[in-house]
Amino acid sequence: MTDNYTQEKKVRAVLVGLNAFHLTREENADEGTMEELSALLETAGGQTVATVMQSKDSPDPRTFIGEGKVAEVKELVHALNAEMVMFDNPLSPSQQRVLSEELGVGVLDRSALILDIFAQRARTREGRLQVELAQYKYLLPRLTGMWKHLERQEGAIGTRGPGETQLETDRRHIRKKISKLEEELESVRRVRATQRDRREKNEIPVVALVGYTNAGKSTLLNALTGADIPANNRLFDTLDTTTRTLEVSDTCTVLLSDTVGFIRKLPHHLVQAFRATLEELSFAGLILHVIDASTPDWEEQAAVVDQLIRDLEVDRTPRLQVFNKRDLCPALPRLEEDSVAVSARTGEGLPDLLTAIGRKLDTGARRVLVHLPYDQGGLLELLHREAKVLSVDYGQTIDVTAICAPKMIGRLGPLVEGWKPHKEPWE
Repeated sequence: MTDNYTQEKKVRAVLVGLNAFHLTREENADEGTMEELSALLETAGGQTVATVMQSKDSPDPRTFIGEGKVAEVKELVHALNAEMVMFDNPLSPSQQRVLSEELGVGVLDRSALILDIFAQRARTREGRLQVELAQYKYLLPRLTGMWKHLERQEGAIGTRGPGETQLETDRRHIRKKISKLEEELESVRRVRATQRDRREKNEIPVVALVGYTNAGKSTLLNALTGADIPANNRLFDTLDTTTRTLEVSDTCTVLLSDTVGFIRKLPHHLVQAFRATLEELSFAGLILHVIDASTPDWEEQAAVVDQLIRDLEVDRTPRLQVFNKRDLCPALPRLEEDSVAVSARTGEGLPDLLTAIGRKLDTGARRVLVHLPYDQGGLLELLHREAKVLSVDYGQTIDVTAICAPKMIGRLGPLVEGWKPHKEPWE
């Protein structure tokens, strides 16, 4: 038996894109977005058999690409034995229904394809809840189209009731599901808020990784923290948030948090559904914007991420640009003051990145030696709770070596070796 029988069969699809004068840049298709659509299809387990581009002043209200182009795509579908047609542009529910009827195969737009990939990739309960919520919100307006054949017969003898009843039943069911999922995700947000409060009390800053999908965020997190999360060369490989402790220096410890990758035309419902995850960006002390320096259109990808950062209203958070994959880049982009070039795969540039993170998050914490009299031994518990205790020796006094913030040093005062009022000799 050959390998062809053991390999999973890939769905064959024709890709279609429309570039129209009256569409926004976000809605239009071009060569770059079509290549990305093909990569998304491959990620979902499909195969591109043909690509069709159409140029018009404005989309056709009924078929989106026009009757003539629909006929051309239909011929390609039959000639190439395609099982699906994939549109790079967003389709209205009625356009999607008409195209499916005309072409005789399933029709999806980019949003539906991304939702399908997210459904495959989500592993944690939170991730699955977020994807399910986005899918139901995508499906709800499309129910009408699914029952259109019954609505056309509204009022005819023998057709009253069943279709309309089923449609309303489905709508009610989905609305209830949406409401339940939103309640569950709100519970997730409350848990996150409690965790954040605990971190803030312990004064542990959060550093959030953001970037275009497949920029190498997970590989970078693994390289910096020794984590072992999956990091494959494919789009949306990691959806579920991962947080690990990172020792930036002996005076700076942070929580490094990975987030879902961004992409052009990311479905609005998906951004809303992942609000509980992306909300972490709002509380980060520093954002690391990871950029794939090896791809020719890195500037456009970076602009997409920058826009989403603005949409999430976290553009005032301090930020470092991390140009990743420098080992695959013959000519690095010109580095600005808040930019670092690294290779997460080989480790090149990682010490420079740690230095840059430490510089951005410098809180004035210092390594000090504290001499605690035994009758003030209760301060040891305070140090364990609010500082980073490195060692404790019991002699004439309790000698504690710790990393302390300026506020703690001021509180301990003369107990800190070398301390003098209004002077910090340890700096």
